[in-house]
Amino acid sequence: MSPQKDRISLRGSERTLPEEARLLGPADPNERIRVTVFLRRRSAPGAFPSVEFAGAQPARERKHLSRAEFAAAHGADPDDLAKIRDFAAVHNLAVAEERPGRRSVVLTGTVAAFSEAFQVELKRYDHPKGAFRGRVGALQIPAELASVIEGVFGLDNRPQAEPHFRRRAESTGPIEPHAAGEAQTFTTPQLATLYQFPTGADGAGQCIAILELGGGYQDSDLNAYFSQLGLQKPEVLAVGVDDAGNQPGSGADTEVALDIEVAGAVAPGAKIAVYFAPNTDQGFLDALTTAVHDTANNPSVVSISWGSAESKWSQQAMAAFSSACQDAATVGVTITVASGDNGSSDGVDDGQPHVDFPASSPYVLGCGGTELFASGNQIAEEDVWNDQPGGGATGGGVSVVFQLPSWQQSANVPPAPNGQPGRGVPDVAGDAAPETGYQIVVNGQTGAVGGTSAVAPLWAGLLAQLNQLAGKPIGFLNPLLYGQLPTDVLNDITNGNNGGYSAGTNWDPCTGLGSPNGPQLVAAVQSQPQPQARAATAKPPGAPSNP
Repeated sequence: MSPQKDRISLRGSERTLPEEARLLGPADPNERIRVTVFLRRRSAPGAFPSVEFAGAQPARERKHLSRAEFAAAHGADPDDLAKIRDFAAVHNLAVAEERPGRRSVVLTGTVAAFSEAFQVELKRYDHPKGAFRGRVGALQIPAELASVIEGVFGLDNRPQAEPHFRRRAESTGPIEPHAAGEAQTFTTPQLATLYQFPTGADGAGQCIAILELGGGYQDSDLNAYFSQLGLQKPEVLAVGVDDAGNQPGSGADTEVALDIEVAGAVAPGAKIAVYFAPNTDQGFLDALTTAVHDTANNPSVVSISWGSAESKWSQQAMAAFSSACQDAATVGVTITVASGDNGSSDGVDDGQPHVDFPASSPYVLGCGGTELFASGNQIAEEDVWNDQPGGGATGGGVSVVFQLPSWQQSANVPPAPNGQPGRGVPDVAGDAAPETGYQIVVNGQTGAVGGTSAVAPLWAGLLAQLNQLAGKPIGFLNPLLYGQLPTDVLNDITNGNNGGYSAGTNWDPCTGLGSPNGPQLVAAVQSQPQPQARAATAKPPGAPSNP
């Protein structure tokens, strides 16, 4: 294999510099780094299980692959692994780890060796969010590897994602008088009661995986939190990914505490495995594949409260991450993802609507935000969360990257900003407004926190309960939920907006299908399947389109 001849650009690998990046100089050629090479599945596309079909079935009829079965049938092909080993040898790189089930190979070597191997110039940049090693343009790979390699991650280590939480103190002044009464914050069990979560399930026998890209937790906080609620603290363990670990002491600690405490209060009988990874596209992907294919902890639900606008990702990163989410569906893992806290712009200042990734992946349950008012143990009113201007608002809109999934064909998703049909975000919602937020304990202090970051673990805890009641993992839930329309499986949110989009009957780009309605959701999961929406044409929903 020649290191120079017959080179082509790796599809989707193009990167541009983030705003405010300032060149510091060339990267140290002698610095040793680790790079993840993400590979194609060994199976032909037609041989891959239809997660859309499986996701429309009631829980008792679903059949998922074991992790071992997935690795054998759809993991990386041994011949492809051998080709990567040969490529590494030619370019003075070492194979540190082969992960067939996760479809990835970890290579190590110097910056100089990787620069030559992928024909890229790596430089150092300063940025308000932290200095990083970066690149521009596309990666070059041997033509014979074009169909083998789906992504290369780790050459560029810029910060990739943001946590989606909002402290109550960040709200803009006192909340306006409201017919439903004064705004109040809630404990998670109070919200579970308002949403009528199953009372006879605590998530026993399940494992909830939580992905974190920074921060950490303290056992003293968890002990205090669950003691205040009168609940037994669930088993919580930290899993390090790519040399990261549980490191409390930063602003991200609030995110970590929120995720663990909300999920744990809903499902205190479940094990909670927290996967800590660096905040890079490589770290994010490696954390996901580590959790999904973890045969020691066997998570049945993955909760993700981090993300950023689609425009801030490379095409290869979104394609690889979404493909890994599709893999998760085949082994019965449900992935819940926060839809963002910056309204329809998703924090991008170009005057156009944007959606947050990975919430925009068709293979996750995107979680939007509401503002909830209660009267006793009942919901008095629930509207779209929007504290703008000056505050946060639920993310939501239409993807310019992922096509309209077959199961959203009848949901009246509006066109994407580019005028094309696209995947609508979010799918579901839950209380997220800081003024009606979640009481948590972090760094020894009790306070209220909101944001769609709270909704992802809320739904993750509920899914652990549903898995326990079903006696098996439910897995991919979206086709079943959309197939139930127009029944009242969820609490339809019809009031409010997130800036560019307004709530309406049934699905909308603010709160999706609505917030949890426990009894109806349990019945829907256990019921007979509904007629399917008409099949999608062209590429499958997980395939990125050209934005």
